[in-house]
Amino acid sequence: MAAAAAAAVGGQQPSQPELPASGLALDKAATAAHLKAALSRPDNRAGAEELQALLERVLSAERPLAAAAGGEDAAAAGGGGGPGAAEEEALEWCKCLLAGGGGYDEFCAAVRAYDPAALCGLVWTANFVAYRCRTCGISPCMSLCAECFHQGDHTGHDFNMFRSQAGGACDCGDSNVMRESGFCKRHQIKSSSNIPCVPKDLLMMSEFVLPRFIFCLIQYLREGYNEPAADGPSEKDLNKVLQLLEPQISFLEDLTKMGGAMRSVLTQVLTNQQNYKDLTSGLGENACVKKSHEKYLIALKSSGLTYPEDKLVYGVQEQSAGTSSLAVQGFVGATGTLGQVDSSDEDDQDGSQGLGKRKRVKLSSGTKDQSIMDVLKHKSFLEELLFWTIKYEFPQKMVTFLLNMLPDQEYKVAFTKTFVQHYAFIMKTLKKSHESDTMSNRIVHISVQLFSNEELARQVTEECQLLDIMVTVLLYMMESCLIKSELQDEENSLHVVVNCGEALLKNNTYWPLVSDFINILSHQSVAKRFLEDHGLLVTWMNFVSFFQGMNLNKRELNEHVEFESQTYYAAFAAELEACAQPMWGLLSHCKVRETQEYTRNVVRYCLEALQDWFDAINFVDEPAPNQVTFHLPLHRYYAMFLSKAVKCQELDLDSVLPDQEMLMKLMIHPLQIQASLAEIHSNMWVRNGLQIKGQAMTYVQSHFCNSMIDPDIYLLQVCASRLDPDYFISSVFERFKVVDLLTMASQHQNTVLDAEHERSMLEGALTFLVILLSLRLHLGMSDDEILRAEMVAQLCMNDRTHSSLLDLIPENPNPKSGIIPGSYSFESVLSAVADFKAPVFEPGGSMQQGMYTPKAEVWDQEFDPVMVILRTVYRRDVQSAMDRYTAFLKQSGKFPGNPWPPYKKRTSLHPSYKGLMRLLHCKTLHIVLFTLLYKILMDHQNLSEHVLCMVLYLIELGLENSAEEESDEEASVGGPERCHDSWFPGSNLVSNMRHFINYVRVRVPETAPEVKRDSPASTSSDNLGSFQNSGTAQVFSLVAERRKKFQEIINRSSSEANQVVRPKTSSKWSAPGSAPQLTTAILEIKESILSLLIKLHHKLSGKQNSYYPPWLDDIEILIQPEIPKYSHGDGITAVERILLKAASQSRMNKRIIEEICRKVTPPVPPKKVTAAEKKTLDKEERRQKARERQQKLLAEFASRQKSFMETAMDVDSPENDIPMEITTAEPQVSEAVYDCVICGQSGPSSEDRPTGLVVLLQASSVLGQCRDNVEPKKLPITEEEQIYPWDTCAAVHDVRLSLLQRYFKDSSCLLAVSIGWEGGVYVQTCGHTLHIDCHKSYMESLRNDQVLQGFSVDKGEFTCPLCRQFANSVLPCYPGSNVENNPWQRPSNKSIQDLIKEVEELQGRPGAFPVSISSETNLSKEMESVMKDIKNTTQKKYRDYSKTPGSPDNDFLFMYSVARTNLELELIHRGGNLCSGGASTAGKRSCLNQLFHVLALHMRLYSIDSEYNPWRKLTQLEEMNPQLGYEEQQPEVPILYHDVTSLLLIQILMMPQPLRKDHFTCIVKVLFTLLYTQALAELSVKCSEEDRSAWKHAGALKKSTCDAEKSYEVLLSFVISELSKGKLYHEEGTQECAMVNPIAWSPESMEKYLQDFCLPFLRITSLLQHHLFGEDLPSCQEEEEFSVLASCLGLLPTFYQTEHPFISASCLDWPVPAFDIITQWCFEIKSFTERHAEQGKALLIQESKWKLPHLLQLPENYNTIFQYYHRKTCSVCTKVPKDPAVCLVCGTFVCLKGLCCKQQSYCECVLHSQNCGAGTGIFLLINASVIIIIRGHRFCLWGSVYLDAHGEEDRDLRRGKPLYICKERYKVLEQQWISHTFDHINKRWGPHYNGL
Repeated sequence: MAAAAAAAVGGQQPSQPELPASGLALDKAATAAHLKAALSRPDNRAGAEELQALLERVLSAERPLAAAAGGEDAAAAGGGGGPGAAEEEALEWCKCLLAGGGGYDEFCAAVRAYDPAALCGLVWTANFVAYRCRTCGISPCMSLCAECFHQGDHTGHDFNMFRSQAGGACDCGDSNVMRESGFCKRHQIKSSSNIPCVPKDLLMMSEFVLPRFIFCLIQYLREGYNEPAADGPSEKDLNKVLQLLEPQISFLEDLTKMGGAMRSVLTQVLTNQQNYKDLTSGLGENACVKKSHEKYLIALKSSGLTYPEDKLVYGVQEQSAGTSSLAVQGFVGATGTLGQVDSSDEDDQDGSQGLGKRKRVKLSSGTKDQSIMDVLKHKSFLEELLFWTIKYEFPQKMVTFLLNMLPDQEYKVAFTKTFVQHYAFIMKTLKKSHESDTMSNRIVHISVQLFSNEELARQVTEECQLLDIMVTVLLYMMESCLIKSELQDEENSLHVVVNCGEALLKNNTYWPLVSDFINILSHQSVAKRFLEDHGLLVTWMNFVSFFQGMNLNKRELNEHVEFESQTYYAAFAAELEACAQPMWGLLSHCKVRETQEYTRNVVRYCLEALQDWFDAINFVDEPAPNQVTFHLPLHRYYAMFLSKAVKCQELDLDSVLPDQEMLMKLMIHPLQIQASLAEIHSNMWVRNGLQIKGQAMTYVQSHFCNSMIDPDIYLLQVCASRLDPDYFISSVFERFKVVDLLTMASQHQNTVLDAEHERSMLEGALTFLVILLSLRLHLGMSDDEILRAEMVAQLCMNDRTHSSLLDLIPENPNPKSGIIPGSYSFESVLSAVADFKAPVFEPGGSMQQGMYTPKAEVWDQEFDPVMVILRTVYRRDVQSAMDRYTAFLKQSGKFPGNPWPPYKKRTSLHPSYKGLMRLLHCKTLHIVLFTLLYKILMDHQNLSEHVLCMVLYLIELGLENSAEEESDEEASVGGPERCHDSWFPGSNLVSNMRHFINYVRVRVPETAPEVKRDSPASTSSDNLGSFQNSGTAQVFSLVAERRKKFQEIINRSSSEANQVVRPKTSSKWSAPGSAPQLTTAILEIKESILSLLIKLHHKLSGKQNSYYPPWLDDIEILIQPEIPKYSHGDGITAVERILLKAASQSRMNKRIIEEICRKVTPPVPPKKVTAAEKKTLDKEERRQKARERQQKLLAEFASRQKSFMETAMDVDSPENDIPMEITTAEPQVSEAVYDCVICGQSGPSSEDRPTGLVVLLQASSVLGQCRDNVEPKKLPITEEEQIYPWDTCAAVHDVRLSLLQRYFKDSSCLLAVSIGWEGGVYVQTCGHTLHIDCHKSYMESLRNDQVLQGFSVDKGEFTCPLCRQFANSVLPCYPGSNVENNPWQRPSNKSIQDLIKEVEELQGRPGAFPVSISSETNLSKEMESVMKDIKNTTQKKYRDYSKTPGSPDNDFLFMYSVARTNLELELIHRGGNLCSGGASTAGKRSCLNQLFHVLALHMRLYSIDSEYNPWRKLTQLEEMNPQLGYEEQQPEVPILYHDVTSLLLIQILMMPQPLRKDHFTCIVKVLFTLLYTQALAELSVKCSEEDRSAWKHAGALKKSTCDAEKSYEVLLSFVISELSKGKLYHEEGTQECAMVNPIAWSPESMEKYLQDFCLPFLRITSLLQHHLFGEDLPSCQEEEEFSVLASCLGLLPTFYQTEHPFISASCLDWPVPAFDIITQWCFEIKSFTERHAEQGKALLIQESKWKLPHLLQLPENYNTIFQYYHRKTCSVCTKVPKDPAVCLVCGTFVCLKGLCCKQQSYCECVLHSQNCGAGTGIFLLINASVIIIIRGHRFCLWGSVYLDAHGEEDRDLRRGKPLYICKERYKVLEQQWISHTFDHINKRWGPHYNGL
């Protein structure tokens, strides 16, 4: 057989004398055993050769590899069986040989026994569910498989479950990645000690066989790979090859799973260089091997460099004959130039050493570090296997095999080195790949296993230059998509940036490489090497500069941009991932003093790169107008390292700062961004489309802010603290383009800004200054304070859920970690600042989540508007925060009015940044503040309350941070400062506040009012006398100031002053020819800041002299000013606070304030405003007011609507029910009046124009779900707990009906029971009525309406025009009397015998109905159509129970069952009993009355065969004919087997409507006698033989007493004696009696039993009476329910006394002598039981005590459901579903959307919803924890009943935190199911097209 196999496999076989012919004939096992024996001998050379020869034959690669390799080798296959068969044969051989003759399975088991399983190492692929525990993890990437996680102890840890995106491996047992305390039980023991040594001969064969096997695999891979054509590799071919190799690779994978012993053999094979050399050198004579070697060389060569600019380099390789193959075989380490192929040894060494010494990489250089990029040299199987794995784009199987080997330590190191060696090649393949997403995931799957281990990463960094390789590869990758930067100087710019439109950036192709880089930088030892290596830092800064200034925006000034590019996503992602995250990684290692050197290095190279950048873009001093880029990573690197240096490393800030000129340049671009933000929010960029707003939002968004806006603002703070404050302030106002606005004149021209943008830009500038001066994020706050401030800001905007808070609070994005620095502090801060609001449930309301809301003291002391403004993505959030703050102050009574943003004292500044406060004490700012105060006081246009608020905020900040000693400053006034200009004497705000300014010269348009006034005489004597002749010096020009300062700084800083580039004076500031001409005017001001503030106080309070200095009453205030840290109030309080601070800081100020207040201030002149001015001024105000009014109206409207909805829609509150139809109370009017909600007219319903009730018809199986036991069923969570529906109400009724149909006549069976337990039709209404013709036109209009509705009009669905409740039909109202005033109610005194006759006559009269059906009126047509609707509501199988399809009996049964269904459901809604009494829960919204009319009308079309009317059997004695009924093949159903409630409905619906009350009572009385007899019969069957005989005698004695007919004992004994005539009791001893617990029957227990049996009937009957006659139900205790209902129904005689215990039998009222009729009834049964005793007994027992329906009980913890179901296979298709779901009604497991289980275009969930719930399905989606409701053809997501510890849902299990059942929510769900209100309460419905 072996020979045959060999022939089939290997073509011709060389003659081999070693193997005797007989050996060939032996089977495989024998050969293997023989070889193993041969090899075990000490001299095993012969055996080895023999084995080699066999393997050579078996594993020869000369077979064709399917069609992939082309047809050229086809001839070589010397035998049939096809390639598939041959491969299997080869695998069989291998297995046999490995096992050495034994069985393969035993061999596997034997090897496993030697597995020292210290590591789990389970490898998984994408979508696998794994766990991550942050408490146990050392590396952020740590993950555990579910088994190890549950075996370990992680209680109380911070863990979560996640779906793996890229695949991963379990780290259990690896102490490099996780703490040992988290290991599971299996991997805790270091088990190597007690594992015995592996016996040598066990794995001996493996060592021989596996090298050949792996070589064979490699040959296949070589053969199968055809160098792709120009259009990239055709994936089809590659996949074909891989499919053929599937069994081989799986075989290897299985080997790895055998445990450590086998892994170490494989490691030896894979890494042994000698083996590789011997087998693959291609020097042998075997042609096949040679050929495959050639293919390998070609593949290697083709994967060389593919960059366009290196085409030339390629040429060199091609020409130097044959060198490429030399290079490949690794004789070269080719360093720089590829020319020196035959380089000497020292070059070779230089190749490996010279990496660190690389200079800056310039793009032009042809001598890139080629060794990293080009040279691959394979020395072992492992290396070549990885090479092919990459070539084939990482097939999943190969990846899994390579990863499965990782638990072997030796392999891990070898593999990591190989991976690094191939890194550049991986990058090239990735860039070319079409499936870059999949490939990225597979790469990361591997690399994250290798680089998360610090020890390994360090080793590879040292031995293989890992860092150099990574940085170079990243640089190479980005270089392929560079474009010229257009920032600043478009023509001459030398700077290049990445092009964000390229696929490389758009598709994030770079992320695997970046994420590896970030991963290795998280290891301290590696990061330190990086920070010490200057060459690397230079290269890295070079890499970062590619992103500096990318995605430049140019403001569109004329038309709207045609195409909004979305490249900004790519740009922000790239900066965050490629620049910011590595930066955070590096920063995390610069925490202590010892690391100062690193910071210096980074800062140094960062500044160099910035300097190069400024040079490259030709930057002088002015940024180009109308341009902005949000990407300045170099600035941000610089800023963040500065911040760290001061905060953690105690570096002196000045030692790492550049000169002033560089600082001025540094501040320009970040400032430009801040100004642009204001412009964007002022709608100045609106022509650039929405995307520019998107950029502005992303820039401040929580994931980006601390890598973007925070460093920018910090950098500006540093610049401001070191530059001249006047220069800085004037730059700010100039950047924000509001310089021209800062004039005293009432009119001005702004040359660079439209008037409508001025106000918001001025607000922007002031807000920016406030943020700049008050933000302390990097200036001295501790981490915990920062966290607290961030949290308070977020909570003040809105209440937040726990997860959204986690998401909104910026973390150090040390990426991929998911670790929030100090998540414990997160929880403790959260509990300190916020209160938890548990989720609330209103049954009609939306599902709320658990929210956190700020504590009162947070509002009181910590609300910080500055932080809120900084962190809001949407401006409306600021308003929301202020509104909430206002509400808090009103509620707590702290401040009644409209408060201003509160002023908050700041944390003290770090000493290094003290200079920042000089901004507050510079004249430029004081002049601006003075001007703005003046303008506000004079009511100039464009100034808002917001501006005033900011101005006061800045003044207050200045007072808080003023220089201590005032005396010094007053002395220095005479100094050189004097010459600055004569606005203010000094620069201290405290003294400048009191300085009076008398005259100011302004430039105004000639039209301005100021020009008309006479200028004051120049001789006016004042302290500014020098003022007029000092020319234009007093025309305060910010621009001139800035120019002057800039010049000074430049001159100071450059020694060669003559080479200074003069600033270009831009013409745009002086607008020469702009009309109207500017002229100079001199204004008389005579104010100081203090006097302006006091006047402002008067203006704000609207009273004269409103300000009174408080210290005049209490001087203490000044000495110890009780100024709280935090102050509430409005503008008036702010002014008072400022004046108090000013006074307490200086005696002079105090005196001057008192003086100003003494002069009775003249009233502020009424504004003389021109009409035009007034218009513009009012416009804003008016708009604001209109907006407020609108808000108010909307709010009012919303609240009205809400209250209406509550009354109209609320499902569960009878209290606030308002009757919807107007019914008139006067008794004389008997006609009911209806309102039509469409046309609004009222009137009665008539035959011609009937009115109808808006109703929703739905099929329901809720009743069928009742069970008879109290214990609710649990959802199965193990294989054992399955649920069987045999004990449900529906099942029991089904069984009963089919039993009856087996033995009795069909037509009679269909009258003996009710159907509709499953698929019964439930009718509900919202109570609104409409004319049926109006409804038709309404439907027509809906049909033509193009709007997409959530319902289908074609199916007759609509929403009620008034309350919008969902509906699908209209139930006609029967014309005639109102229920309440029914003339038929008056009792008559006829005897029961008379009434019985009347009833019988009325039933016999066929159409005795006021409306004759024959005449087709509108009304009757509508009644017919609604009946059709009712029938079509449910499926045919729920209507047709008859054996003869379509028989009228079916319809008859269906109709009275509809009535039954609705009554039973109402009973359930009331909780299963009528104890609560009162009106119907549905109140006026019940439509049973109308429904009865429609049903009765249709029932009377069918007459019951008069010879069989159950009424006769109940009320008349017939002559007993013993022979009767045997002749018929099937008898009628005995009356005692009838369902009494069904009889009741049949009797009532057969009567003419409206029914008379006494007829109703008569029917009830008669039926009660039957019911009571049934109860006695059942009791007799259930008790034991002894009990029966005892009762029989006891009763017989009393038979002669007067009220024998009303004594249950007598009746019971009679029933027993009658029934014992048949064979009913003979079947004793069967299991029947084991069912009944042997209780001693006492009279009490028997009475209770009888009452319980009768109660369901009494309840339904009372409800019916309530609906037909409008009588209220009395309320009562549970124990007296029977007697109350009985008397309510008229069963109890009124004179009945309740003193002695109540006996149910006293309600009996026999129409004929009791004993006779009972005899008659029992006779029917006797004749039946003679043949079928067993069934006869079963039919007597009717289960009447159903418990309320419930959904399945769910387990406390969601994980128990998830773990059982998410891997469970579907019973239909036996696959594990992609979206598993489970039905919460019956526990069935289904595939959601699974095409596998589709039947006739219905997917499984939809199908199940029809079978289980008649169209309503409630499913729990296992993978999402969400519940989905299917209702008919629509579905909706209901929400989740599982919440986490913070009361939140976790849809799709994204967060993976433990979830717990929320009982309230589940109750709400169950309530909606039982009350059929899914349609009304859930709003978001959509069609499912049967696809769920």
